[in-house]
Amino acid sequence: MRGVANQPPMTAETALALGRAVAEHFRQPGRRCRVVIGKDTRLSGYMFESALEAGIVSAGADVMLVGPLPTPAIAFITASMRADAGVVISASHNPFQDNGIKLFGPDGFKLPDEVEAEIEHRMSNPDPQTPGPEPKIGKAVRLDDAEGRYVQYLKHTFPKDLTLDGVRVVVDCANGAAYRAAPQVFAELGAEVTAIASEPNGRNINDGCGALHPDLVAAEVRSRHAAIGIALDGDADRVILTDERGEICDGDHILSILGTRLIDSHLLPGNTVVATVMSNLGLERSLARKNGKLLRTAVGDRYVVEAMRQGGYVFGGEQSGHIVFLREATTGDGLLAALQVLSVMTQEGRGLADLAQQMTRYPQVLVNFKVGRKVPITSLPGVQGAIAKIEHALGAEGRVLVRYSGTEPKARVMIEGADEATIRAYADEIAECMRKELAT
Repeated sequence: MRGVANQPPMTAETALALGRAVAEHFRQPGRRCRVVIGKDTRLSGYMFESALEAGIVSAGADVMLVGPLPTPAIAFITASMRADAGVVISASHNPFQDNGIKLFGPDGFKLPDEVEAEIEHRMSNPDPQTPGPEPKIGKAVRLDDAEGRYVQYLKHTFPKDLTLDGVRVVVDCANGAAYRAAPQVFAELGAEVTAIASEPNGRNINDGCGALHPDLVAAEVRSRHAAIGIALDGDADRVILTDERGEICDGDHILSILGTRLIDSHLLPGNTVVATVMSNLGLERSLARKNGKLLRTAVGDRYVVEAMRQGGYVFGGEQSGHIVFLREATTGDGLLAALQVLSVMTQEGRGLADLAQQMTRYPQVLVNFKVGRKVPITSLPGVQGAIAKIEHALGAEGRVLVRYSGTEPKARVMIEGADEATIRAYADEIAECMRKELAT
């Protein structure tokens, strides 16, 4: 659930009803339900935190408040504390005016669609027996050491025989949930840390900083002659890196660097990395050189995780910087991903620019345009003909992807190939054809 704070559906009243529904869904006979609530640094987080807390305790469940903390940290704390559910108040990379609510189950994974649907039903159909007399009301406590627990957990994922002594690191905290934890974990491992966008005021989250604006950290890396720049988003579940020259390394580069090392170490089941249809063809090629495979899913980290769990895979992510290590975590974790890249740099004595060269990025053109209706793309003969013609022209050295946005009235045409001018013309051709067919 995500939208403008204090406007439907993102209102205190909705959060109150959701809190009650969560408590009703997860409660079990004979013991109290316990729910972890965390948030990012948005001003509206106070409002939603209080409303969720009120709804949960009114339904007889207990609340553990952890305050501003990365989304993956809340997933970790939920499972670590044997809580029944975790709630994250965050709109991730969106501007501060927005906010959202995510739910985790007791295992720290995002809830499946059918469970979310059941909770939504409970919101409008509450149990009439839930608001009981005073002895049945829950209580709320603040978990003061949650951040320290998360930092220790992250440090334990870094090889014990390595340190970051003398490594210059610039971390852009996006004025978000990781503004304390991110500098702390790198510093405790020995790095010389420069933290930027680490002074949240409730309104400056993601404002010209973080994973959506990596040029900021790139400039700081060049200025300080740092080894790496780490740009997180507002809830720190994704990361974009910059190398020592200030060149951007996105999620595909991270998947390539770490995926090939996992293959070499025989730690990648099926030699398979899971990513989305948006990941660059260059990632597929870099894995193939190590006899690795790329399994593609629909866009969205939840689909990546679902495919990983169903297929028994352990590593995957998105070009946008969601990187998932199922052996260590249940959701994307920007800090964990950065630490794993730093461990490769330290073990091999190589700079990030050198490591990133193993993946040659294919030019990728994306054309987005509004549509008045969303009919199946397979029912548009002109579009199908254009796609077939262009796929034949590209051969094995390109890809065509045409889809609708899942959240907006838009169509998206993505083409990869060796020559950017050529594929841009191809993308415009398909888009124009699609506009005409949808207008008739």
